[in-house]
Amino acid sequence: MPMITWELWLARDIVADNPLPWQKSIDKLTPGRVAQAMGGIIAAIDTPAVPPKPRGKSPGWKTGLPRQRRIRYPIVKKGTQKHRKQATKPA
Repeated sequence: MPMITWELWLARDIVADNPLPWQKSIDKLTPGRVAQAMGGIIAAIDTPAVPPKPRGKSPGWKTGLPRQRRIRYPIVKKGTQKHRKQATKPA
């Protein structure tokens, strides 16, 4: 939360006041007013995200590449241990 407030405080000089119809225009913008105008800044900066990949049928294997079968490993089976009866000692 402190990082967000600090970011809004630093962006106070960059953004222009764009009040809603029922709000008065103010000189020193509050963090809430700066947050309202941050959409324009974020749109101007652009996003660091990678654009989405196309959907649909995959391109498959590239032509000319040799294909190899998958390595098959033997199945590991763990058997259950049989409980041994303990010998009772005569009293």
